[in-house]
Amino acid sequence: MTENYYPDLSPVSTGIAGRCPRCGRGNLFDGYLNVAKGCSSCGLSYEFADGGDGAAWFVMLFVCVVGVGSMLGIEVAWSPPYWVHALIAIPLLVLLPLALLRPAKGMLINQQWNTGAHEGRHQP
Repeated sequence: MTENYYPDLSPVSTGIAGRCPRCGRGNLFDGYLNVAKGCSSCGLSYEFADGGDGAAWFVMLFVCVVGVGSMLGIEVAWSPPYWVHALIAIPLLVLLPLALLRPAKGMLINQQWNTGAHEGRHQP
């Protein structure tokens, strides 16, 4: 009986690419943010995957800092009218989270598999 060899893969690179944490070939997602049932390449079940709100929290934190920082920087540097702020801020604060949410969720799920993290259970 031969066992398959799976190399150690970076949770960051496989997560950003949305690939399986074990083999790096199968898709992690089935849709935009829905985690697939399992890997189509190596058969790893994604039952362990519990992304929770972690990815959304990290993305919101980053986007708010970048968004507010850029708006303050633009205001201090050029003092443009309000419509310019709206023209820059609305796409930035809507499109940046959409672009970052899937890679962030993929990284957190792949890191969860890599470290063997799981939900805490109370044992009496």
